Amino acid sequence: MAAQVTIDQLDKDQIKSFSDFLLSYNKLSELCFIDCVNEFTGRSISDKEDKCSLNCMEKFLKMNQRVSQRFQEFQMLANENALAAAQKLGGGK
Repeated sequence: MAAQVTIDQLDKDQIKSFSDFLLSYNKLSELCFIDCVNEFTGRSISDKEDKCSLNCMEKFLKMNQRVSQRFQEFQMLANENALAAAQKLGGGK
């Protein structure tokens, strides 16, 4: 029974992760489309629109990567501070 709960939780975590990915992808698509696509009279994408969308995507992905790195750094620092505080409390007894 415990294995079933773990599998169910794993499935929920995977679904949540995929849902977050899709939300991010949709946001990226919408932002870059709004910023880069201005001409609707033809069927093809202009070179300007193509370059703009590539630059937009690269900027978004770099920003996302930097935010993730900073968050990891913050988490590591918070964990170190919590460990130091716990050791200080434990050592004071």
